[in-house]
Amino acid sequence: MYDATQQASIRTTPEASSSMDYPVSPARTHSENDTRLIEASVEDPIQTPEEKLEEARRIRRLQFMMNMVMQVIQQDVSLPVEQASEMCADARRAALAMFPDKALAFDLIFWPRLQRLMRERYRMQ
Repeated sequence: MYDATQQASIRTTPEASSSMDYPVSPARTHSENDTRLIEASVEDPIQTPEEKLEEARRIRRLQFMMNMVMQVIQQDVSLPVEQASEMCADARRAALAMFPDKALAFDLIFWPRLQRLMRERYRMQ
């Protein structure tokens, strides 16, 4: 193990500087920071109250739809596995139509629930 003085002397020698050292980023000017803030605000605008209400409405609609799909799969004893699988795929398509950029969120939140339900209902592996 090196102590702090040995490490400092190793890093300050010209022959010791290599790709192993952390790169030092150049100092940014205020205009570069301002540009980055403007670009961020254009890409991620603040939602208006109407947009928030619409998003909350779409979230409630998605939750209602997913609950209905899961209840039908769970409770309908005459539902064949092919039709249940089709319902799952249709629910995913509908969810992505409501929230186009949220495929990962759907795959993390709802897909495991649907998989578990299909395994339990149809004894699938």
